[in-house]
Amino acid sequence: MNMHFSEDFAGWPPENTVFPVAAVNLHVLDGEHPYRQAKREDIARNWEAEVSANPALFDGRMVFQHRLALGEDGIAGQGYIVPFSTLMYWRRQQDRGGAMHLFAYPVIESSDGALVAIRMGAHTANPGQIYFACGSLEPEDIISGVCDLEHNMRREVLEETGLDLADARPGEGYHASHFRRALTIFRMFTFDMTADEIIGRIERHMTVAEDQEIAGAVAIRSADHSAYPYNIGMLPVIDWYFTR
Repeated sequence: MNMHFSEDFAGWPPENTVFPVAAVNLHVLDGEHPYRQAKREDIARNWEAEVSANPALFDGRMVFQHRLALGEDGIAGQGYIVPFSTLMYWRRQQDRGGAMHLFAYPVIESSDGALVAIRMGAHTANPGQIYFACGSLEPEDIISGVCDLEHNMRREVLEETGLDLADARPGEGYHASHFRRALTIFRMFTFDMTADEIIGRIERHMTVAEDQEIAGAVAIRSADHSAYPYNIGMLPVIDWYFTR
């Protein structure tokens, strides 16, 4: 199938709606992201301000999308490796043209019908926000020039919660939602534990985790948007889950 790549989401389902995705194929290109190349000085100035406000921030490397395509075969992407400071600048812009952010949500479901998410620590880039344990695609998630979403999700969940997605039952395929040029790809993972048991496991892991990124875990039992300080990307997912 001929995939039409674009730098926006024209022709995609509306923002904040969930739709199934047959597959995800994200290529990482050599060279510098055109957005970073054009905004280098602005990115550097913003990063100085970000670190001044939060010295714990780390300018690690991540995959930032340049163009995406949606078709019957799924979602395809073309991205570049950039410093994290690029994303921090981009997400503050009203006009986010020139780049797209894609990340993978492993949606953890308990045996008693709840979703389990984490609360981010005060020193992180999203302090206090509630969302599923996840992180941007990083160089270690790239295999033969293509991003491995399953590797990314398993790695991030293990690092942040101590849970191994290999112990869960994966859902059938991916779903997606987008908002303001940010694309969430998610997949269900069901554990044979209650929400309280999962949260207990996470809290025990927090005492020994090397990187104290999270400040706790919560059980989500409804689509009430006011229940927690959700990251914006969470809202379509919980709406979809609790209204299926």
